[in-house]
Amino acid sequence: MFVLVTFVCLLVSLTVDSASNSRSGHNSCDIGGLAAEIASYEPVVKRIIEYVVSGPYKGKTYQELAKFVDKFGARPSGTEVLEHAIDYMIQLTRDENIDDITTEELTVPRWARGEEELTMLEPRVKNMALLGLGPSVSTPPEGITAEVVIVKSFADLDKHPDSDIEGKIVLYDALYTNYGETVQYRSRGAVKAAAKGAVASLLRSVTPFSINSPHAGMQAYDDNVPKIPAAAITLEDADLLKRIYSRGEKIVLNLKMFSTSETKISRNTLVDYKGTEKPEKLVIVSGHIDSWDVGQGAMDDGGGLFVSWAVPVILNRLNLKPRRTIRSIFWTAEELGLIGAKAYEEKHRHEADNINLIMESDEGTFAPLGLRVAGNAEARCIIKEVLKLFKSINATTLIEDDSPGSDITVIVETGVPGASLHNDNSMYFWFHHTEGDTMNVEDEHELDLGAAFWTAAAYVIADISKDIPR
Repeated sequence: MFVLVTFVCLLVSLTVDSASNSRSGHNSCDIGGLAAEIASYEPVVKRIIEYVVSGPYKGKTYQELAKFVDKFGARPSGTEVLEHAIDYMIQLTRDENIDDITTEELTVPRWARGEEELTMLEPRVKNMALLGLGPSVSTPPEGITAEVVIVKSFADLDKHPDSDIEGKIVLYDALYTNYGETVQYRSRGAVKAAAKGAVASLLRSVTPFSINSPHAGMQAYDDNVPKIPAAAITLEDADLLKRIYSRGEKIVLNLKMFSTSETKISRNTLVDYKGTEKPEKLVIVSGHIDSWDVGQGAMDDGGGLFVSWAVPVILNRLNLKPRRTIRSIFWTAEELGLIGAKAYEEKHRHEADNINLIMESDEGTFAPLGLRVAGNAEARCIIKEVLKLFKSINATTLIEDDSPGSDITVIVETGVPGASLHNDNSMYFWFHHTEGDTMNVEDEHELDLGAAFWTAAAYVIADISKDIPR
């Protein structure tokens, strides 16, 4: 039943997106002779798709991702395993006879999860699953034992006088609408609760579906508000607590959380596939190499990492040389605050005018449907025309999105045109930031389609005569 509901919601979303595109005038785009030029790329797009989906490259993206995930598993920011994974990707690229590789060091946070326990003491004893939110502070050794106050929203929290919240554990029981709306309770929940005197903050996991699976994630503290422990619990336990609370029964929990925080050195990795005529101009494809400490980071963001790695590899194998340089970036430390992307933007700010388009895959690599695009009307019209080349794989949809991604946001907000992979990811947030993020979520054929689409789209945009306008 839930799958049907999710599918209906996806159809509604796509219908709204389609209507939005129609209202914004994409059906009446006029880019002159450039349209015919873009159409002339149909044979090369077909060649790339056939090579990846049914030719010699068939299955390689999945196989390489599986080897990587099986070898390294989770790759948290600041860990040795992450640095070994970066070294592995560098060597894997060199094995494909691509040697224009640069790494750029930066300081990253290392938040390490320790023992975590949540026990309901009243009205009965029950152990509950939870995951601390990074970079949560620890509880005292004996934990925190306190009564629970359940709120549905920040507005609901504000209705309570501080005396209702002081010394209590606040549980945010916000039902999932979409990630962008619901994640605010994860990112700002602890600060809001602490400002009213709470001793800890719990969160109904940011997901529409659960098999008693808590979801990790990032939250942030304010310097002028006490730092309190923050963690996510499962939908099942949130619903249990809500039912008890709604009957007017007192709920007492004991929360134990221990963690450590420090800083380490990590690296962004840049792979350049040099352009033949405008090598200083860049089309960037990217994904992040780090992951949370739960699951294996196969979906978030191993798939995005490997379709971006595949772009120069496939083009090199096919001896296709675009006019502009295609740069593949493996971002580090995305999960703890877009650290790698922020460092890259600062270091490369002087060459921002040379970025023709920056692309990112960080919301799954399921069947590609098109691109989510940030840019002016002309930029979107050009990319819309490029997407017409992908009718054979049903990847022609353009979604207007002023913030189409996570890492690339820090660059797109400076005015650089950006795009993220729009894919059939209706179940992405079922597995996001959980132990369920494993290779079982990935599909070999869909990864082939994603790699082919990502490669061909990047190539066309890097090769056409006109730059994507700001």
